[in-house]
Amino acid sequence: MGKPTDLVQGTLDLLILRTISIEPKHGWAIAKRIEQVSKEALQIQQGSLYPALHRLEQQGWIKAEWRPTETGRMAKFYSLSRSGRRQYDKELEAWTRLSAAINLVIQEA
Repeated sequence: MGKPTDLVQGTLDLLILRTISIEPKHGWAIAKRIEQVSKEALQIQQGSLYPALHRLEQQGWIKAEWRPTETGRMAKFYSLSRSGRRQYDKELEAWTRLSAAINLVIQEA
């Protein structure tokens, strides 16, 4: 299997949007959730995660709010905005089409 950094361009955005569509999370929790759900196949480095979060926030797809974590430390919690919910739906549809097309090529007899 490829290195975790070999994600298809734009896939990190989809993973982040999916993760926070369930409930707001801070950066470290987003990375850990992606790692956990992917059975450790995907490990998102801080150097990729935080620029992506900043970009998504600038685009208005996510919003951030400072809140205390479970340990009492203050952290930025990210959640989907209304436009982020629409973007997530678009990203998911595009991913579904792309992965189906790749599967067709791979499974060709």
